[in-house]
This record gives sequence, structure tokens and C-alpha cells, in this order.
Amino acid sequence: MKPLILSAIVGILALSACAKPPFKDEFESDKPWVEQAAQFPSYPAPENLLEFNAGEASSNRYFVDTTSIGIGEDGVVRFALVIKSSAGANNVSYEGIRCATNERKLYALGRDDKTWAQPRVAEWQQIDLVRQFYAQRELSRNIFCPYRQAPGSIEEAIQALKRGIHRELHR
Repeated sequence: MKPLILSAIVGILALSACAKPPFKDEFESDKPWVEQAAQFPSYPAPENLLEFNAGEASSNRYFVDTTSIGIGEDGVVRFALVIKSSAGANNVSYEGIRCATNERKLYALGRDDKTWAQPRVAEWQQIDLVRQFYAQRELSRNIFCPYRQAPGSIEEAIQALKRGIHRELHR
């Protein structure tokens, strides 16, 4: 009887060694992350800007153009960002936040003639490593990616933006 039990145990162990782990293949992808190509939106119009609070560290005012928000299948939230200085100067950019890794990428810079220009450097940067990323840090941590997950829809992203301290800009 003992040889029969022993051979059954050896058979079970051999089968279990060949079986794939139950959750790894179902829930984790072995595919490398692939970034989608960014499609530049229309240049931000004042009536589409929604202000949000990026913290007390800066006297600038921060806005997202709600019509520019896009959520890619790659998990990147893309949007046009407008930063107004206390002196009235505007800095306009088209950016993306990769929620899973808390990174930011600059896709385009706004020109005075309301067109987009490609930046000299367009690579992913850790948001927490660059002190001046006040707006990106706030958008990533508290608005678009609070759990390192992209919003489920554009409307969900807009609602999250509206839940912050905001004002619509009509100037």
C-alpha cells in the first residue's frame, strides 16, 4: 500500500510543478507598457478652463482645459494645463500623467499665436523629484490618480477636478 501512496504523491507533485500559478497569468500582464501616441487638442479657450488649488507654495493660478482631458488605454491622463502668474503671464502646456508610476510627460508647449510647439525634452519624469511640479503633483495625488489609477472616464476626471477648490475662468 505504501508504494501506491508514494507514487500518487509523486504524481501530484509532478502535475503541480507543471501547472501555472493561478493568479499571475490572470491578473498580471507580462507585456511591457506601451505608450499611446498623443493627439494634441485644440488650444485652450478661457471658457473651458477650470481652476484648481495646487497648494500654498506658489502664488500662481492653475487651470485645466476640461475639453482637452483624455484617458488613454495606456493609463495616461492627458490634459492642457494653463498656469497664470501673479503678473498675468500665461504658461500653456499639453501634458500627461501616468497614474501607475506617478510620472509626468510634457508633450507640447503653447505659443502666443495659440499653436502647439514640441518641447526639446519629452520624456517621463518622476513628479515627486521635481520641486516645481506643484500642479502635476496635486493633479496626480489628489485629483486624477489618488490611488495610482486613472479615472474610469473623462466625466469622472472632470468631477474629480471640480471637487477640488476651483473656479471657472471667464475672462
